[in-house]
Amino acid sequence: MKHKHEDVWYNCLQIIKDNIPTTSFETWFQRIVPLRLEQNVLTIQVPTAFYYEYLEEHYIDLLKSVLRKELGKDAKLEYQVVIDNSSSDSGPLTVKYPLGQGSNLQNRALQMPLKDPSVLKNPFVIPGIQKLQINPQLDSTKNFDNFIEGDCNRLARSAGMAISASPGRSSFNPLLIYGVPGVGKTHLAQAIGIGVKENFPDKIVLYVTANTFQTQYTDASKNNSRNDFTHFYQMIDVLIIDDVHEFSGKTGTQESFFHIFNSLHQTGKQLILTSDRPPIELKGFSERLLSRFKWGLSVEIEMPDEETRKEIFRRKAYNQGIELPEEVLEHLSRNISGNPREIESAIIHLLANSTFLQKKIDLDSAIQVAQKQFQHKTVEISIPYIIQVVSNYFDLDKIDLQTKSRKREIVQARQLAMYFSKKLTKSSLSTIGAEIGGKNHSTVVHSCKTVDDLYQHDKIFKGYIEDIMKKLKS
Repeated sequence: MKHKHEDVWYNCLQIIKDNIPTTSFETWFQRIVPLRLEQNVLTIQVPTAFYYEYLEEHYIDLLKSVLRKELGKDAKLEYQVVIDNSSSDSGPLTVKYPLGQGSNLQNRALQMPLKDPSVLKNPFVIPGIQKLQINPQLDSTKNFDNFIEGDCNRLARSAGMAISASPGRSSFNPLLIYGVPGVGKTHLAQAIGIGVKENFPDKIVLYVTANTFQTQYTDASKNNSRNDFTHFYQMIDVLIIDDVHEFSGKTGTQESFFHIFNSLHQTGKQLILTSDRPPIELKGFSERLLSRFKWGLSVEIEMPDEETRKEIFRRKAYNQGIELPEEVLEHLSRNISGNPREIESAIIHLLANSTFLQKKIDLDSAIQVAQKQFQHKTVEISIPYIIQVVSNYFDLDKIDLQTKSRKREIVQARQLAMYFSKKLTKSSLSTIGAEIGGKNHSTVVHSCKTVDDLYQHDKIFKGYIEDIMKKLKS
């Protein structure tokens, strides 16, 4: 025989079922248990704190309507969240408030531990430990002190500093940091995470590569534990996803991340993403996920200029316990125009020559390292990198090449970008066209023929091509 509270909840469910999709009803209402009814206060038990938050966020108007229909205008709702009480004599934690006024207690609810953490699997630690013990997966050396500021990254670093001082509260949410490989995107993203942990020790910060996230999602799908996977990530206060462009074409992973993104963003949590290109150039993504990437700030880290390279050389050498003569710094910064990874490699070569070959670190040794290790290196060139180099050469914004503008200088730059992409990458003509202005393969063919013709008959244009080629291979 049903008790009064069961009858009331049963009647509510019949109305709710007719007003929401079946999948939503099965996900969010079938696991709710009615516990008691006292003076128009209905107490329901929900499995996790996330349920509490989600019901308040998405179904409060519906709940308010059905409960008032059953209990009158003074109806009130009480959530009871069951938590692991193995180390305590206390029973389930109860959150009470008048129906529809839960926002004042929302933070308290979100901070409550989940029911039986051993069931909600944590991909990064031994199952069963408290969520506050999650390893943030951060490299302590990748902090703001070791991140050299220059014109190439000043805006990105400033935004990162602002986030570390007030995660989730600025308009930089999400922060998407993009740039070619090796310019310091990962370093900056991790520096933000480290800064947050220093300023807010209780914040849950997690750094994860897109590849690791994808692998975890696949495992969760195979093990029928996708809900646990999603709920785990929804606990994070600052989530850092590195190389998010690798989600391209992975519809299941994108769908899962879409819901995680929404939950974190709606509850004031901070998202930090890195990519090899800006959102407007990402292919193989759902429009609704791309739209969310554009909600906050997308900021580029460019290749370091000479002054920045010089300071990077100085700092990295100092961290290795060596002080480079000024003439060595000048030569290296002028002749090694690569990214911070290559700069670090040059320092390691100098140190190895000094340690194992007993060579003095002077201008001669710097010249040898620059010539042997970097002037003849094989360069991996991508279409986004070509677009950046060509745009910089003509002092244009990269976005200009993606527009339909028929201005002569923009058309010319677009044709050159297509020409070098065909010549220096293995990408198909269709891919090149799609990446550069959304053009078709016949446009790419025409552009390449135009550039070839101008190279043969226009000395100024020939100079453009040769200059840009040197920059691409430098």
